[in-house]
Amino acid sequence: MFWLFRTIDIAMEIYTYAIIIYILMSWFPGGARDSSIGQVLAKIVEPYLEPFRKIIPPIGGMIDISPIVALFVLHFARQGLAYLFMSILY
Repeated sequence: MFWLFRTIDIAMEIYTYAIIIYILMSWFPGGARDSSIGQVLAKIVEPYLEPFRKIIPPIGGMIDISPIVALFVLHFARQGLAYLFMSILY
């Protein structure tokens, strides 16, 4: 049972890093998101970020804080999953 938890936890950690990289790509000029890596990350990350963008409008029309909220939600989900698995295992 522990291997299942560890696999899910590692996948969620990798997904967290993918979101962070995708966010940072928007800061670079020259269309880093238009590169092949940016397009792959967009296909992976955008379905998760889209619901948050619908709920949280950009601040001042330019600053999008929805990815930060999405990262918090993912972090809390990881912590809840860890608690759930640890309570089952012990």
